[in-house]
Amino acid sequence: MGLILVRYVGEIGIKGHNRHLFVKRLRRNMRDALKKNGLSGNVWSEGQRILVEVDDTAVEPAIHALQRVFGIASISPVYRVPADVAAMGAVARQIAARLALQPPMTFRIQTRRADKSFPLTSPEINRQVGSAVYEATHAPVDLSDHADVTIGIEVREGYALVFGERIPGEGGMPLGTQGRVFVLLSGGIDSPVAAWLMMRRGCGIIPIHWAQNEVEREKALKNCEQLGRWSFGWEIKPIILDHNELMAPIVEQLREIGEERWTCVLCKRAMLLRAAELAPRYSVEAIVMGDSLGQVASQTLNNMAASSAGIDLPILRPLIAYDKVEIMALARRIGTFETSIQTASTCAYVPAHPLTNADRGRMQEILQRIGYANHP
Repeated sequence: MGLILVRYVGEIGIKGHNRHLFVKRLRRNMRDALKKNGLSGNVWSEGQRILVEVDDTAVEPAIHALQRVFGIASISPVYRVPADVAAMGAVARQIAARLALQPPMTFRIQTRRADKSFPLTSPEINRQVGSAVYEATHAPVDLSDHADVTIGIEVREGYALVFGERIPGEGGMPLGTQGRVFVLLSGGIDSPVAAWLMMRRGCGIIPIHWAQNEVEREKALKNCEQLGRWSFGWEIKPIILDHNELMAPIVEQLREIGEERWTCVLCKRAMLLRAAELAPRYSVEAIVMGDSLGQVASQTLNNMAASSAGIDLPILRPLIAYDKVEIMALARRIGTFETSIQTASTCAYVPAHPLTNADRGRMQEILQRIGYANHP
Protein backbone atom coordinates (compact mmCIF):
# COMPACT_ATOMS: atom_id res chain seq x y z
CA MET A 1 0.00 0.00 0.00
CA GLY A 2 1.05 3.59 -0.63
CA LEU A 3 1.03 6.15 2.17
CA ILE A 4 0.43 9.89 1.81
CA LEU A 5 1.07 12.51 4.48
CA VAL A 6 -1.23 15.56 4.45
CA ARG A 7 -0.55 18.80 6.30
CA TYR A 8 -3.40 21.22 6.84
CA VAL A 9 -3.15 25.01 6.81
CA GLY A 10 -2.06 26.91 9.90
CA GLU A 11 -5.44 28.61 10.25
CA ILE A 12 -6.94 25.24 11.16
CA GLY A 13 -4.17 24.52 13.65
CA ILE A 14 -4.98 27.61 15.73
CA LYS A 15 -8.73 26.98 16.01
CA GLY A 16 -8.40 25.87 19.62
CA HIS A 17 -11.31 23.81 20.92
CA ASN A 18 -13.00 23.91 17.49
CA ARG A 19 -10.03 22.52 15.60
CA HIS A 20 -11.33 18.97 15.64
CA LEU A 21 -14.46 20.10 13.78
CA PHE A 22 -12.39 21.63 10.98
CA VAL A 23 -10.12 18.58 10.76
CA LYS A 24 -13.11 16.24 10.75
CA ARG A 25 -14.65 18.17 7.86
CA LEU A 26 -11.32 18.15 6.02
CA ARG A 27 -11.05 14.36 6.34
CA ARG A 28 -14.62 14.01 5.08
CA ASN A 29 -13.84 16.20 2.06
CA MET A 30 -10.67 14.20 1.36
CA ARG A 31 -12.65 10.95 1.34
CA ASP A 32 -15.12 12.55 -1.07
CA ALA A 33 -12.23 13.62 -3.33
CA LEU A 34 -10.93 10.06 -3.50
CA LYS A 35 -14.40 8.65 -4.15
CA LYS A 36 -15.26 11.14 -6.90
CA ASN A 37 -11.98 10.31 -8.63
CA GLY A 38 -12.65 6.58 -8.57
CA LEU A 39 -10.16 5.85 -5.79
CA SER A 40 -10.51 3.94 -2.55
CA GLY A 41 -8.42 4.41 0.54
CA ASN A 42 -8.31 5.03 4.27
CA VAL A 43 -8.08 8.53 5.75
CA TRP A 44 -7.26 9.15 9.41
CA SER A 45 -5.57 11.66 11.73
CA GLU A 46 -2.40 11.16 13.72
CA GLY A 47 -1.49 14.15 15.84
CA GLN A 48 -1.49 17.28 13.67
CA ARG A 49 -1.22 15.30 10.46
CA ILE A 50 -3.64 13.37 8.28
CA LEU A 51 -2.59 10.11 6.64
CA VAL A 52 -4.07 8.55 3.52
CA GLU A 53 -3.48 4.94 2.54
CA VAL A 54 -4.18 3.85 -1.04
CA ASP A 55 -2.92 1.19 -3.44
CA ASP A 56 0.66 1.74 -4.60
CA THR A 57 -0.56 2.44 -8.13
CA ALA A 58 -3.05 5.04 -6.87
CA VAL A 59 -0.64 7.33 -5.01
CA GLU A 60 -0.14 9.79 -7.87
CA PRO A 61 -3.85 10.02 -8.84
CA ALA A 62 -4.74 10.43 -5.15
CA ILE A 63 -2.28 13.31 -4.78
CA HIS A 64 -3.71 15.02 -7.87
CA ALA A 65 -7.21 14.75 -6.37
CA LEU A 66 -6.15 15.93 -2.91
CA GLN A 67 -4.46 19.00 -4.38
CA ARG A 68 -7.97 20.31 -5.13
CA VAL A 69 -9.22 19.86 -1.57
CA PHE A 70 -9.40 23.20 0.22
CA GLY A 71 -7.69 23.31 3.61
CA ILE A 72 -4.65 21.26 2.62
CA ALA A 73 -1.30 23.05 2.91
CA SER A 74 0.97 20.36 1.43
CA ILE A 75 1.13 16.69 0.56
CA SER A 76 3.96 14.15 0.64
CA PRO A 77 4.15 10.53 -0.48
CA VAL A 78 5.90 8.89 2.48
CA TYR A 79 7.64 5.70 3.54
CA ARG A 80 6.82 4.30 6.96
CA VAL A 81 9.83 2.69 8.68
CA PRO A 82 10.75 1.57 12.22
CA ALA A 83 11.91 4.35 14.54
CA ASP A 84 15.53 3.46 13.87
CA VAL A 85 18.17 5.77 12.39
CA ALA A 86 19.63 3.02 10.20
CA ALA A 87 16.17 2.36 8.67
CA MET A 88 15.64 6.07 8.15
CA GLY A 89 19.01 6.36 6.45
CA ALA A 90 18.32 3.41 4.15
CA VAL A 91 15.05 4.93 2.93
CA ALA A 92 16.65 8.37 2.63
CA ARG A 93 19.24 6.86 0.28
CA GLN A 94 16.43 5.30 -1.79
CA ILE A 95 14.72 8.67 -2.05
CA ALA A 96 17.99 10.33 -3.03
CA ALA A 97 18.50 7.76 -5.79
CA ARG A 98 14.94 8.21 -7.06
CA LEU A 99 15.44 11.99 -7.18
CA ALA A 100 18.79 11.50 -8.99
CA LEU A 101 20.69 13.36 -6.28
CA GLN A 102 24.33 13.82 -7.31
CA PRO A 103 26.90 16.64 -7.41
CA PRO A 104 26.61 19.54 -7.98
CA MET A 105 23.06 19.15 -6.61
CA THR A 106 22.74 19.92 -2.90
CA PHE A 107 20.60 18.36 -0.20
CA ARG A 108 19.54 18.67 3.41
CA ILE A 109 17.74 16.54 6.00
CA GLN A 110 14.95 18.05 8.07
CA THR A 111 13.62 16.12 11.05
CA ARG A 112 10.51 16.78 13.08
CA ARG A 113 10.55 14.76 16.29
CA ALA A 114 6.96 14.39 17.51
CA ASP A 115 8.05 11.60 19.89
CA LYS A 116 10.26 13.46 22.37
CA SER A 117 11.23 10.17 24.04
CA PHE A 118 13.26 9.15 20.99
CA PRO A 119 16.90 9.04 22.19
CA LEU A 120 18.34 11.28 19.45
CA THR A 121 17.52 14.95 18.93
CA SER A 122 16.41 16.27 15.56
CA PRO A 123 19.87 17.73 14.72
CA GLU A 124 21.52 14.39 15.62
CA ILE A 125 19.12 12.52 13.33
CA ASN A 126 19.83 15.06 10.59
CA ARG A 127 23.57 14.47 10.89
CA GLN A 128 23.41 10.68 10.93
CA VAL A 129 20.92 10.34 8.08
CA GLY A 130 22.71 13.10 6.17
CA SER A 131 25.98 11.17 6.47
CA ALA A 132 24.32 8.08 5.01
CA VAL A 133 23.00 10.08 2.04
CA TYR A 134 26.35 11.81 1.50
CA GLU A 135 28.23 8.50 1.49
CA ALA A 136 25.87 7.21 -1.21
CA THR A 137 25.79 10.33 -3.39
CA HIS A 138 28.70 12.65 -2.43
CA ALA A 139 26.27 15.52 -3.00
CA PRO A 140 27.13 18.60 -0.92
CA VAL A 141 24.97 19.66 2.02
CA ASP A 142 23.05 22.96 1.97
CA LEU A 143 21.04 23.66 5.10
CA SER A 144 19.26 26.65 3.57
CA ASP A 145 15.97 26.76 1.70
CA HIS A 146 17.98 26.79 -1.53
CA ALA A 147 18.91 23.10 -1.25
CA ASP A 148 17.99 21.18 -4.42
CA VAL A 149 16.62 18.24 -2.43
CA THR A 150 15.07 18.24 1.04
CA ILE A 151 14.48 14.86 2.66
CA GLY A 152 12.04 15.11 5.54
CA ILE A 153 11.66 12.83 8.53
CA GLU A 154 8.87 12.79 11.09
CA VAL A 155 9.58 10.62 14.12
CA ARG A 156 6.51 9.22 15.83
CA GLU A 157 6.13 6.77 18.69
CA GLY A 158 7.44 3.46 17.33
CA TYR A 159 7.91 4.51 13.70
CA ALA A 160 9.11 7.28 11.39
CA LEU A 161 7.84 8.77 8.15
CA VAL A 162 10.42 9.65 5.51
CA PHE A 163 9.70 11.68 2.36
CA GLY A 164 11.48 13.58 -0.39
CA GLU A 165 8.69 15.72 -1.82
CA ARG A 166 6.46 18.42 -0.40
CA ILE A 167 3.71 19.06 -2.96
CA PRO A 168 1.74 22.28 -2.37
CA GLY A 169 -1.97 22.04 -1.63
CA GLU A 170 -4.59 24.65 -2.45
CA GLY A 171 -4.75 26.11 1.06
CA GLY A 172 -7.85 27.89 2.28
CA MET A 173 -10.42 26.47 4.67
CA PRO A 174 -12.27 23.14 4.45
CA LEU A 175 -15.29 23.52 2.21
CA GLY A 176 -18.50 23.59 4.21
CA THR A 177 -17.06 25.07 7.42
CA GLN A 178 -18.12 28.68 6.75
CA GLY A 179 -21.80 28.47 5.89
CA ARG A 180 -23.71 28.84 2.61
CA VAL A 181 -23.75 31.67 0.11
CA PHE A 182 -25.61 32.50 -3.06
CA VAL A 183 -23.39 33.36 -6.03
CA LEU A 184 -24.88 35.47 -8.82
CA LEU A 185 -23.33 33.45 -11.64
CA SER A 186 -23.29 34.71 -15.21
CA GLY A 187 -21.75 33.02 -18.23
CA GLY A 188 -18.74 35.37 -18.08
CA ILE A 189 -15.24 35.17 -16.64
CA ASP A 190 -15.55 36.93 -13.29
CA SER A 191 -18.38 35.35 -11.31
CA PRO A 192 -17.07 31.73 -11.47
CA VAL A 193 -13.75 32.98 -10.09
CA ALA A 194 -15.57 34.81 -7.28
CA ALA A 195 -17.43 31.56 -6.54
CA TRP A 196 -14.16 29.61 -6.40
CA LEU A 197 -12.58 32.11 -4.03
CA MET A 198 -15.50 31.77 -1.63
CA MET A 199 -15.29 27.98 -1.85
CA ARG A 200 -11.59 28.29 -1.01
CA ARG A 201 -12.57 30.16 2.15
CA GLY A 202 -14.88 27.32 3.19
CA CYS A 203 -18.28 28.46 1.87
CA GLY A 204 -20.72 26.09 0.26
CA ILE A 205 -21.98 27.88 -2.85
CA ILE A 206 -25.43 27.90 -4.43
CA PRO A 207 -25.18 29.56 -7.86
CA ILE A 208 -28.10 31.63 -9.13
CA HIS A 209 -28.06 32.16 -12.88
CA TRP A 210 -30.43 34.68 -14.46
CA ALA A 211 -30.92 33.09 -17.88
CA GLN A 212 -31.11 35.53 -20.77
CA ASN A 213 -30.72 32.91 -23.50
CA GLU A 214 -29.70 29.27 -23.97
CA VAL A 215 -26.07 30.07 -24.82
CA GLU A 216 -25.37 31.89 -21.57
CA ARG A 217 -27.35 29.34 -19.59
CA GLU A 218 -25.24 26.46 -20.95
CA LYS A 219 -22.03 28.36 -20.26
CA ALA A 220 -23.07 28.94 -16.65
CA LEU A 221 -23.98 25.27 -16.19
CA LYS A 222 -20.65 24.14 -17.67
CA ASN A 223 -18.82 26.43 -15.28
CA CYS A 224 -20.81 24.92 -12.41
CA GLU A 225 -19.57 21.50 -13.54
CA GLN A 226 -16.00 22.78 -13.59
CA LEU A 227 -16.37 24.30 -10.12
CA GLY A 228 -17.64 20.87 -9.06
CA ARG A 229 -14.10 19.54 -9.68
CA TRP A 230 -13.10 21.57 -6.60
CA SER A 231 -16.27 21.04 -4.60
CA PHE A 232 -15.45 18.01 -2.48
CA GLY A 233 -17.85 17.61 0.41
CA TRP A 234 -20.40 19.94 -1.17
CA GLU A 235 -22.74 19.34 -4.11
CA ILE A 236 -23.28 22.35 -6.36
CA LYS A 237 -26.95 22.69 -7.33
CA PRO A 238 -27.52 25.82 -9.44
CA ILE A 239 -30.78 27.73 -9.47
CA ILE A 240 -31.90 28.98 -12.90
CA LEU A 241 -34.23 32.00 -13.00
CA ASP A 242 -35.67 33.99 -15.92
CA HIS A 243 -33.83 37.27 -16.49
CA ASN A 244 -36.44 38.55 -18.95
CA GLU A 245 -39.22 37.95 -16.46
CA LEU A 246 -37.28 39.94 -13.88
CA MET A 247 -36.20 42.88 -16.04
CA ALA A 248 -38.73 43.37 -18.84
CA PRO A 249 -41.32 45.19 -16.66
CA ILE A 250 -38.64 47.42 -15.09
CA VAL A 251 -37.04 48.36 -18.40
CA GLU A 252 -40.40 49.07 -20.02
CA GLN A 253 -41.28 51.58 -17.30
CA LEU A 254 -37.81 53.15 -17.35
CA ARG A 255 -38.26 53.76 -21.07
CA GLU A 256 -41.62 55.37 -20.48
CA ILE A 257 -40.07 57.97 -18.15
CA GLY A 258 -36.88 58.40 -20.21
CA GLU A 259 -34.54 56.92 -17.57
CA GLU A 260 -33.10 53.90 -19.39
CA ARG A 261 -29.62 54.79 -18.19
CA TRP A 262 -30.61 53.36 -14.75
CA THR A 263 -31.15 49.87 -16.23
CA CYS A 264 -27.88 48.23 -15.10
CA VAL A 265 -28.06 49.60 -11.57
CA LEU A 266 -31.66 48.52 -11.10
CA CYS A 267 -30.93 45.15 -12.70
CA LYS A 268 -28.26 44.41 -10.09
CA ARG A 269 -30.58 45.62 -7.34
CA ALA A 270 -33.47 43.45 -8.56
CA MET A 271 -31.22 40.38 -8.67
CA LEU A 272 -29.94 41.05 -5.15
CA LEU A 273 -33.43 41.61 -3.77
CA ARG A 274 -34.70 38.37 -5.29
CA ALA A 275 -31.70 36.46 -3.95
CA ALA A 276 -32.29 37.93 -0.48
CA GLU A 277 -35.91 36.77 -0.65
CA LEU A 278 -34.81 33.23 -1.48
CA ALA A 279 -32.06 33.11 1.14
CA PRO A 280 -34.10 31.77 4.12
CA ARG A 281 -35.36 28.84 2.03
CA TYR A 282 -31.76 27.73 1.37
CA SER A 283 -30.23 28.75 4.75
CA VAL A 284 -28.00 31.20 2.90
CA GLU A 285 -26.09 33.83 4.89
CA ALA A 286 -24.62 36.09 2.19
CA ILE A 287 -24.69 36.93 -1.52
CA VAL A 288 -21.54 36.81 -3.66
CA MET A 289 -20.97 38.89 -6.78
CA GLY A 290 -18.16 38.99 -9.34
CA ASP A 291 -17.75 42.78 -9.24
CA SER A 292 -14.29 44.24 -9.86
CA LEU A 293 -14.02 47.92 -9.00
CA GLY A 294 -14.29 50.14 -12.06
CA GLN A 295 -14.28 47.30 -14.59
CA VAL A 296 -17.65 48.17 -16.16
CA ALA A 297 -20.26 50.87 -15.71
CA SER A 298 -22.26 49.04 -13.05
CA GLN A 299 -19.14 48.46 -10.91
CA THR A 300 -18.27 51.97 -9.81
CA LEU A 301 -18.41 52.59 -6.06
CA ASN A 302 -21.53 54.76 -6.37
CA ASN A 303 -23.33 52.22 -8.52
CA MET A 304 -22.45 49.32 -6.23
CA ALA A 305 -23.65 51.30 -3.22
CA ALA A 306 -26.91 52.16 -4.96
CA SER A 307 -27.63 48.64 -6.21
CA SER A 308 -26.89 47.21 -2.74
CA ALA A 309 -29.10 49.68 -0.87
CA GLY A 310 -31.79 48.02 1.21
CA ILE A 311 -30.37 44.49 0.96
CA ASP A 312 -30.37 42.88 4.39
CA LEU A 313 -27.84 40.12 3.65
CA PRO A 314 -24.08 40.79 3.48
CA ILE A 315 -22.94 41.24 -0.13
CA LEU A 316 -19.46 39.82 -0.71
CA ARG A 317 -17.27 40.89 -3.64
CA PRO A 318 -14.06 38.83 -3.44
CA LEU A 319 -12.77 40.22 -6.77
CA ILE A 320 -13.21 43.88 -5.83
CA ALA A 321 -9.44 44.67 -5.93
CA TYR A 322 -8.45 42.29 -8.74
CA ASP A 323 -7.72 43.55 -12.24
CA LYS A 324 -8.86 41.70 -15.37
CA VAL A 325 -5.47 40.08 -16.01
CA GLU A 326 -5.41 38.61 -12.50
CA ILE A 327 -8.98 37.36 -12.81
CA MET A 328 -8.26 35.73 -16.18
CA ALA A 329 -5.18 34.00 -14.74
CA LEU A 330 -7.28 32.55 -11.91
CA ALA A 331 -10.00 31.47 -14.35
CA ARG A 332 -7.41 29.55 -16.37
CA ARG A 333 -6.08 27.82 -13.26
CA ILE A 334 -9.57 26.93 -12.05
CA GLY A 335 -10.60 25.66 -15.46
CA THR A 336 -13.51 28.01 -16.21
CA PHE A 337 -11.75 30.36 -18.65
CA GLU A 338 -12.30 28.44 -21.89
CA THR A 339 -16.03 28.12 -21.28
CA SER A 340 -16.40 31.74 -20.19
CA ILE A 341 -14.80 33.16 -23.36
CA GLN A 342 -16.99 31.20 -25.75
CA THR A 343 -19.28 33.27 -27.94
CA ALA A 344 -21.30 35.54 -25.70
CA SER A 345 -24.51 37.36 -26.45
CA THR A 346 -24.93 40.92 -25.23
CA CYS A 347 -27.69 41.62 -22.74
CA ALA A 348 -30.70 42.96 -24.63
CA TYR A 349 -31.35 45.57 -21.96
CA VAL A 350 -27.97 47.34 -21.76
CA PRO A 351 -28.61 51.04 -22.54
CA ALA A 352 -26.49 53.04 -24.96
CA HIS A 353 -25.23 55.28 -22.16
CA PRO A 354 -25.38 53.44 -18.81
CA LEU A 355 -25.24 55.43 -15.59
CA THR A 356 -21.85 55.40 -13.82
CA ASN A 357 -22.49 57.73 -10.88
CA ALA A 358 -25.76 56.65 -9.29
CA ASP A 359 -27.20 58.72 -6.46
CA ARG A 360 -29.24 56.72 -3.95
CA GLY A 361 -31.67 59.54 -3.32
CA ARG A 362 -32.30 59.91 -7.03
CA MET A 363 -32.66 56.13 -7.32
CA GLN A 364 -35.45 56.15 -4.76
CA GLU A 365 -37.27 58.81 -6.78
CA ILE A 366 -36.95 56.69 -9.93
CA LEU A 367 -38.18 53.58 -8.10
CA GLN A 368 -41.21 55.45 -6.77
CA ARG A 369 -42.05 56.74 -10.23
CA ILE A 370 -42.04 53.23 -11.70
CA GLY A 371 -43.73 51.63 -8.71
CA TYR A 372 -40.77 49.56 -7.50
CA ALA A 373 -39.84 51.42 -4.32
CA ASN A 374 -40.35 48.42 -2.00
CA HIS A 375 -39.76 45.42 -4.24
CA PRO A 376 -37.80 44.35 -7.34
